[in-house]
Amino acid sequence: MEEKKTPFLYKIIRRLVLLFYPRTAVSGTENLPEEEPCVVVGNHTQMNGPIAGELYFPGPHYIWCAGQMMELKEVPGYAYQDFWSGKPKYIRWYYKLASYLIAPLAVLIFNSAHTIPVYHDTRILTTFRQTVKRLQEGARVVIFPEYDKKYNNILYDFQERFVDVARIYYKKTGQALSFVPMYIAPALRTMYLGKPVRFDPAAPMAEERARICAYLKDEITRIAAALPEHTVVPYRNVPRRQYPKNTPIEVYDHEQDCR
Repeated sequence: MEEKKTPFLYKIIRRLVLLFYPRTAVSGTENLPEEEPCVVVGNHTQMNGPIAGELYFPGPHYIWCAGQMMELKEVPGYAYQDFWSGKPKYIRWYYKLASYLIAPLAVLIFNSAHTIPVYHDTRILTTFRQTVKRLQEGARVVIFPEYDKKYNNILYDFQERFVDVARIYYKKTGQALSFVPMYIAPALRTMYLGKPVRFDPAAPMAEERARICAYLKDEITRIAAALPEHTVVPYRNVPRRQYPKNTPIEVYDHEQDCR
């Protein structure tokens, strides 16, 4: 598998993160398909998902990362909007400043880690090509597809287009790709892997997107609900007092959200 040269500063940062970030166990590795690559789909848990995924996910793997966090000019706008735009107005000036200060470090980290840049314009073809290449090399690809619409108290809803990777992979290899659900619980210092769902190349693509995403969201929710009561780290960077618990499951009115 192709390996890029790792900058010395990134090696230092990685060691510091390993030193201070809680070690995360992995439960359910028997659900990872043997002798074939797969796509692992999990809850973002703010920065916990990418950090735990990079440091502790087993075997060769690559993580989908917002392409804007890999481009110096694009980091400030993206970081502020995605991470901190929900902060109280009186403190937003601080986070706007922080979004510029972190830009050089973000570019170093996200370009040095095992990442695949993700775009939501015509460059998405680059994302898919790199993903298929890594899968063909035998690596697993980890994706956190939540976006800013609540699904239940465990998850925000999923952007569904990541499932299209399976169609491209099938055309390239003739193999149907599996998607493995993953629930990350920082409070329990564990990432939990559920049973996979396999892409059906004979089904219409729109139906497959909906089917696979529904399965993954339901399975992640089921895994979370079956665990001891704990605080869920949500996708959005909200005050800690607003963090939900894993039980009981609260389902949001999606139609009401869209009005």
